Amino acid sequence: MKTPAYAAQAGDQPLAFHAIERRAPGPRDVAIDIAHCGVCHSDLHTARGEWPGTLYPCVPGHEIVGSVTAIGKDVKKFKVGQHVGVGCLVGSCGHCGSCKEGLENYCENGFVGTYNGPASAAEGGHTFGGYSTHIVVDEGFVLHIRHQGNLAAVAPLLCAGITTYSPLKHWKAGPGKTVGIVGLGGLGHMGVKLAHAMGARVALFTTSPGKEADAKRLGADDVVISKDAKQMAKYANRFDLIVNTVAAPHNLDVFLNLLKRDGTMCLVGAPASPHPSTQVFNLIFKRRALAGSLIGGIPETQEMLDFCAERGIVSDIETIAMNQINTAYERMLRSDVRYRFVIDMQSLKQEAQAR
Repeated sequence: MKTPAYAAQAGDQPLAFHAIERRAPGPRDVAIDIAHCGVCHSDLHTARGEWPGTLYPCVPGHEIVGSVTAIGKDVKKFKVGQHVGVGCLVGSCGHCGSCKEGLENYCENGFVGTYNGPASAAEGGHTFGGYSTHIVVDEGFVLHIRHQGNLAAVAPLLCAGITTYSPLKHWKAGPGKTVGIVGLGGLGHMGVKLAHAMGARVALFTTSPGKEADAKRLGADDVVISKDAKQMAKYANRFDLIVNTVAAPHNLDVFLNLLKRDGTMCLVGAPASPHPSTQVFNLIFKRRALAGSLIGGIPETQEMLDFCAERGIVSDIETIAMNQINTAYERMLRSDVRYRFVIDMQSLKQEAQAR
């Protein structure tokens, strides 16, 4: 089925209108009319070829919400008309140890990304993401959306939400724990909201003094200007967990110094070039750990969505039309968004009709 989309044809080309081929729903498939799709830094890095292995034409987008339009004969979990979501992966091997544990994001044979993953030749040879009007996904990778209304603000939960929820849950953020969030962007603002909702004491680390009021509105108990050495020194040895969301290379040691004995700093921001190496002594003297975390499996992503629905948690967003995506990328690079762009896909449907 020909489907309107926006694609990059090469790393140095802007995204533009492009028709893609979507498969007809198979027995286990769910066909989805996309209402909104969030805009992630990963979209930009992939579309511009800043991460290796981009396949063109590239249709980004992995923060997808919409409604079911058709289901295959073997689909049990979904019905036509239901609100659903699709996140960062649309397939995995299903039989490795990680998949059997519901950790498809760590599939030992490689998960299938919502975009830039393997697909049949009839579907273009690789997967196309949510910068499009429709998508067809195996029911095992479709998620229930139980929020009542405001679907646009739910969309970023499918990546920014689970990317921060997973490490917070894994390292047991909650009452009695002190959690730091580094950076107040698309990921960081969700980290603050979620850590606060879990009951932890939350500190936001930022280089921008102007973000203090917003950080506290989102749930931060403390706001620390990370380039102020005196402020940082006051927080030495105080944190159980630091979730570092910054997607640019920076000095990790200044944050490792803030961890308690046995504390962990988890990296979830993915810069295009490496961070400077850490000082080993900052790790070994207090048995600190430097770790990473990649999105979440399907069960945990559903858990996160339900957690947020029960508490009325959504992302802070700015809605854009599909044809504003290239400007949005430039603004995102300048951190000129609070805190996530979300595409209203009705704009793409209207553009397609006008052609």
